[in-house]
Amino acid sequence: MKKSLAILLLILSANTLLAQKENDSVYQKKNIVKLNLFALGLKNISIQYERIVSRKVSVGLGIRYMPDGSLPFKTTFKNLIDDEDTKNQVDNITLGNFAITPEVRFYTGKKGAPRGFYIAPFVRIARYTTKLPFTYDDAGTKKSIDLSGSLSTVTGGILFGKQWKLGKQIYLDWWLFGPQYGSSNGKIDGKKTLTPSEQTSLRQELDDLDVPLTKITYTVDGNGAVVNFKGPWAGVRSGLCLGINF
Repeated sequence: MKKSLAILLLILSANTLLAQKENDSVYQKKNIVKLNLFALGLKNISIQYERIVSRKVSVGLGIRYMPDGSLPFKTTFKNLIDDEDTKNQVDNITLGNFAITPEVRFYTGKKGAPRGFYIAPFVRIARYTTKLPFTYDDAGTKKSIDLSGSLSTVTGGILFGKQWKLGKQIYLDWWLFGPQYGSSNGKIDGKKTLTPSEQTSLRQELDDLDVPLTKITYTVDGNGAVVNFKGPWAGVRSGLCLGINF
């Protein structure tokens, strides 16, 4: 009887340990794939992969993509503009972008990664594309030239956020505030046959361009115009992500 009781206790103990290991295994799943819900409202598809590498540290890689299309919240921008020519330009602007964002997360709470408050240094490499009609005045006549090109940026920053476990495999990640700063370099150009008068008028219009802290250089000739931009770049990273742990 005593031997039977001892065997029974041993079996129960083994089952308990096995169940505990299985639970630990579920908890220790190290991968999370997340979709940024806020980005969808800006016509962006933003996905992040997070990998736990130690008790309080994880690494992540984000990819953001916006296909070329009209300006997000175009109607709102137009309602803030009084000038009809500017409204027409907003109507015809197309934008697109692609970015990759590697980061390292340091979780500060007792539970460790991937739950609780975190601080995440990151680097973002991005490329923005645009097409727009540039309007200028030539001897009292409104004319325009279609310009298109891209702008590349490299920035670094720190993201402050918090992540919650909502269910067995579901996580909610709130990117509270992520200031970033770096540099930009870009070019837009347009091909069009221009008369000497049109070239002069277009140069005068480009002379009036004033983008704070940005160096603008341009060339205008009988075949069109090329405009180069170079300067600092700043922004704020934020979002609300829903993720699956696996």
